[in-house]
Amino acid sequence: MSKVKELILPVLLAVAVLAVPLVIKNPYWLNVLILILVWTSLGTAWNILGGYAGQLSLGHSAFFGLGAYTLAITATRFGWNPWLGIALGILLAVPLSLFIGSITFRLHGPYFVLGTLAIAEVLRLVALAWRSVTNGAVGIMVPRLFMGISRAPFYWFIAAVAIVAVGLTWWIERNKVGYYFTAIREDQETAESIGINTTGYKNLALVISAVISAVTGAFYASFLSYIEPDIVLSEPVSLQMAIVAIIGGRGTVLGPTVGATLLVLASELFRAQFKQAHLLIYGLLLMAAILFLPGGVLGTIQQRLKDRRAARLAATGATFVARKEAS
Repeated sequence: MSKVKELILPVLLAVAVLAVPLVIKNPYWLNVLILILVWTSLGTAWNILGGYAGQLSLGHSAFFGLGAYTLAITATRFGWNPWLGIALGILLAVPLSLFIGSITFRLHGPYFVLGTLAIAEVLRLVALAWRSVTNGAVGIMVPRLFMGISRAPFYWFIAAVAIVAVGLTWWIERNKVGYYFTAIREDQETAESIGINTTGYKNLALVISAVISAVTGAFYASFLSYIEPDIVLSEPVSLQMAIVAIIGGRGTVLGPTVGATLLVLASELFRAQFKQAHLLIYGLLLMAAILFLPGGVLGTIQQRLKDRRAARLAATGATFVARKEAS
């Protein structure tokens, strides 16, 4: 019964998110909300590996680009249905992530970060050089998943992806696999000493993260109707996935959602107000948030609430002891 009660609020939130297009009809705001959901999905994907399992990756654009290019190439070169392209992108993300994991999980600290960055850069260079298939720097047109001018079907699709990603994180946090991820993040050697298969669980986190990134990449390609290597395989894509999770709160369920909302809205605001200077101001805001909120927005709030609760319990305990001694 308690588990059913736990599910009520998340289900109501999911229904509210899916109902948004029934209320907001403005195409501009639907586009902004779609971008927030895209970065929520990507930040959540990164958070499972980087936030919970503690493996800081700067190469997640590899999976994002894989999903985008699989949909584009299968549809334009072979005439496949776009939905089959998405399914193939998911299937390809699994062996690619296991291949990357087999190489990079042998490395630790900054070497792991550099290893993931190098693999993503290799894929970007391959996409640039393989012009007969990818059109290189010219880019490639991508068919749309939904016909018509309405943004609502795109919104519902990416909202479903984001809800599944956040829901999966919520489930991970409350189950054995989440405890194992956290143990690996806190102290890998200790986790190994108590019998946790650290390599297996790191690969599991990477596969889950890769699949979510690939689906989101395929959606993003179809939403833009055009991709080229610097759009879907570049370093800034990987960097922004990490920033979204870190700003919102690494290792928290809703941290990437908070980070994506803040950063997308800030980007839109500064783009309108300061034109070319918006990127500079955007960067300064990121630095300020990292310096003054090391646990991220949501992580800092949760920590302060815990501190207050602990202080209240300590004060209650002290009062109880004092009264007992007085009596």
